Amino acid sequence: MPGPWYQYTSEHIMSDSKASQSDAAVIMAGIPAINNSFYRQIRFSVGDPAVWIELPQGDRRESILILRDIEMQRAKKGNARAHRIGCPADFKPEGGLSGDRETATAQAAAEFLRRAGVKCVVGDRSLPLIFAHEINKAGITVECDLDMGVLDRRSKDAEEIEHLRAAQSMTEDAMRMACEMIAKADARADGVLMVDGEPLTSERVRAAVDIWLLQRGYSNPECIIAGGPIGADCHSHGTGELRTGQPVIVDIFPRNRETLYNGDCTRTVVHGEVPEQLLKMQTVVARAKAAAQATIKAGVTGEEIHKATIDVMKRHGYEIGLPKDDAPDTYCAMTHGTGHGIGLDVHEPPLLDFGGPALVVGDAVTIEPGLYSKAIGGVRLEDIVVVTEDGCENLNRGQEELSWG
Repeated sequence: MPGPWYQYTSEHIMSDSKASQSDAAVIMAGIPAINNSFYRQIRFSVGDPAVWIELPQGDRRESILILRDIEMQRAKKGNARAHRIGCPADFKPEGGLSGDRETATAQAAAEFLRRAGVKCVVGDRSLPLIFAHEINKAGITVECDLDMGVLDRRSKDAEEIEHLRAAQSMTEDAMRMACEMIAKADARADGVLMVDGEPLTSERVRAAVDIWLLQRGYSNPECIIAGGPIGADCHSHGTGELRTGQPVIVDIFPRNRETLYNGDCTRTVVHGEVPEQLLKMQTVVARAKAAAQATIKAGVTGEEIHKATIDVMKRHGYEIGLPKDDAPDTYCAMTHGTGHGIGLDVHEPPLLDFGGPALVVGDAVTIEPGLYSKAIGGVRLEDIVVVTEDGCENLNRGQEELSWG
């Protein structure tokens, strides 16, 4: 018989996968700290191998989380989303457990399934091969559900939406700090921006954002601070001195170190007088973002939303797509999709682009149209919205204008 298990009494423990709605046993495994689908299922982060198994029990389902013994109490106190918690030693097979933690966890999973009389178990696309290997050795079939852990993650629950809301709020505060730093700098005679007697560079602003977010509990991948013509490459992180009268794209996408959910916001700032060309670009980008947001609701496809964006661009005379080799530097276009899903990863399904799927209630997506020209740089705006049955909720509150002084 299985060893002692911790009994978890939360009423909301239930896998969202298609497999869990059938009579199949379901498995997820790996290291929750780096496997976001696994983490989302159990809402507990641990850096060692673990396995979660859910079995049909009459008209209900029951789950167990098997993980390293020294993590069991933390899992209990942290309310890991499983009905029961055990360790590999509770499910030691006849030949014993390997001294390798990952192998031992896989062996314990296979033994648990064998004792439960399971003949077939369904896993997601991220299931480590070693788990399938040990389960197969026990005479149990492993099947892959390609949608499990993908479709499940798209429909964010109330807890996830609040995590995203908090992350985006902090991202907007960091955005305000960065844009005001640029807008309020002094301009040297040659146009280079100066702060505290030193040139203001992309690197200085990026470091200030990093420190600001670190002090507030966020990790920050290398954010985009791209000034002038450098910003014409929509994913250039930016480098060098910033100048007055030029657009600076600021794209910040930090991750809360406790909840693990991400923010993602882009704004464009211009120091000093804003050139007429940039004002027009900003106006059209803002209108395109509004058109995309007005199109969003459950059932509408990512492609339809993208088409709403590019229709606005085209009506105002702008191009769509990357420039050809012989295109002049004045070629100005939107060169990317309208947006992407966001959650535990900065980039998740669905895409708001050609071929993008139908949206579902709870999808959290970015809306980030932009225009780019090698002659002047780029203008991009980005918000996060959460899809509802008949529209969406925008998690952003900050300004869209180019002047932040």
